[in-house]
Amino acid sequence: MLRIGACQTPEILGDVDAAVGVVWDFAAQAYAESVDLLLFPECFLQGYLGTERHVRGQALDVDGAEFAAVLRRLARVRPMLVLGMIERAGDACYNTAVLIGEGRVAGRYRKAFLTPGETAFTAGDAYPVFDCGGVPFGINICFDTQFPAAAAAIAAAGAKVLLVPAQNMMRRDKALWWYERHNRIRACRARETGLWLVSADVTGSRDELRTGLGPTCVMDPSGRVVARVPTGTTGLVVAEIDGRWPSVSDRHRLRWSSGAEALVVVGAQERVEDLAGRGCHHGRACSLSAKPDGPAPPGPARPGA
Repeated sequence: MLRIGACQTPEILGDVDAAVGVVWDFAAQAYAESVDLLLFPECFLQGYLGTERHVRGQALDVDGAEFAAVLRRLARVRPMLVLGMIERAGDACYNTAVLIGEGRVAGRYRKAFLTPGETAFTAGDAYPVFDCGGVPFGINICFDTQFPAAAAAIAAAGAKVLLVPAQNMMRRDKALWWYERHNRIRACRARETGLWLVSADVTGSRDELRTGLGPTCVMDPSGRVVARVPTGTTGLVVAEIDGRWPSVSDRHRLRWSSGAEALVVVGAQERVEDLAGRGCHHGRACSLSAKPDGPAPPGPARPGA
């Protein structure tokens, strides 16, 4: 059984320290909800802008000293993180989702399909599949989902879940036009592949012209949205998915969590449940290969400034 959390966050541009702070805030909430794997939006760590200046100026080498400092700050975060970032590798820059567990890089996916405005990036050329809690998963980043081949490659490699870090901060008219269309496209990928799909996006406004509406949601293999973070709010949606396939479709459990209430979906029934006072029953740490030996680590305590 795998519990995946997807974060709908504010947009942060060019402030890695602030982004790491937001990661800690969501990780603490996710830990309380026994989340194993926590998904953040596209390029979240440094913020998404496609300009050469931003990409080159913000890119980090995952083997370099600056990123090592980020890893040290995240070492006590217990859910496995899927964190969007701008990665530098030699002379190339990649739009990357990096997997972080217990302060180490455990894997990465580089966006394969780039928009015309992403000329500062180099396209990735591989579709790795990872394992967490016995459930194999892969990643498509935002624009990748417009191309059936990207999701098909993940499914062909044995994945059961497709994670989609996205960043749809747009001019307001475009944001409104695209809002439901994002999920229509993603629903096609879910139906074609039979994968669960979990997306994470930003919300809020960059300025008077640009806004982010998400969506951050969980979609079942039929393409039906079964839980989502409400438009215009920051929050966490949690999906509990059974690795035994396809029986998960009859027994999935999902939560949207923000504050004191959560939407719980069990099969076709829905109810609103008060989460106040819910204890932490997290009993394992997530690994890409196997659970670590020994007792589960204590809950995270965000380090002081």
